[in-house]
Amino acid sequence: MIGEPTPDGPESAAVPASGRPRELVLITGISGSGKSVALHALEDTGFFCVDNLPPELLRDYMRLDHPRYTERVAIAVDARAARSLPALVPLIFELRSEGVTIRPLFLDASTDTLVRRFSETRRPHPLSQPDSAGGLHHALIEAIELERLLLAELREVSTVIDTSTLRPAGLRQQVRNLVDARHDRLTLVFESFAFKYGVPLDADYVFDVRMLPNPYYVRELRPLSGRDAPVAEFLSEQPEAAEMLDQIESFLRRWLPALATDQRAYVTVAIGCTGGQHRSVYIVEQLRERFADHGATLARHRELDAID
Repeated sequence: MIGEPTPDGPESAAVPASGRPRELVLITGISGSGKSVALHALEDTGFFCVDNLPPELLRDYMRLDHPRYTERVAIAVDARAARSLPALVPLIFELRSEGVTIRPLFLDASTDTLVRRFSETRRPHPLSQPDSAGGLHHALIEAIELERLLLAELREVSTVIDTSTLRPAGLRQQVRNLVDARHDRLTLVFESFAFKYGVPLDADYVFDVRMLPNPYYVRELRPLSGRDAPVAEFLSEQPEAAEMLDQIESFLRRWLPALATDQRAYVTVAIGCTGGQHRSVYIVEQLRERFADHGATLARHRELDAID
């Protein structure tokens, strides 16, 4: 075994013989939300990946004195380990206190999306079958809601990615972006979306910018997006847009220090307009520029990414 004994007995999981710190991406989430896709994305970037490791074995696994298997590792845990899930949250904090860099990622999707995916693949939900003790068979929607309940506490301490409208390529890119972001400070994720398609499940804060002048009603701007110069120029000339940006920036700068000391690794700020194409995209791009000094800032555009 490795590491020095702690005062209460267990050995450290953080310091292998090589002396290099260990990095763990812990992938959890609702069944059918894309955990396999996320795991494969990390494998492609050099992580050693383990699917469905029982939570009881996580600490022992991280103590393995083998750099190939533990220095950069991604581990997926799902509802098949339902009885052990409550122990994961305190274990995350314990390993983090020992120096392991842990990035919990929680994949989620709307219930309608999950029902459609299970119907298309014809695979049973892991909680829809009776357990070894002869438990009751759960209908698909009931199984999904039960899983949400079981994972609620774990969701609260994780970075949430809403995969409802994401294609596999989009999910792979988001996972890579999050893992590549600096882990020594709070990561800000700015996300544009369309209210007509629902508020993102991964949003920590939501700002509505539908009251701003809409470039959609300018014929030459309609087919463009908020990333295009003509749309950006149009909105930069609107006093309301500048005021909205100032107020959002002021709010975030006021509370970022508190969020950073609250065991948070990521905060997702969702900006919504009607179609998720012009105003919300422009505001997200402007916020990314304004917070460039933060050093750990990402931007994504839900509706544009779904189109692309």
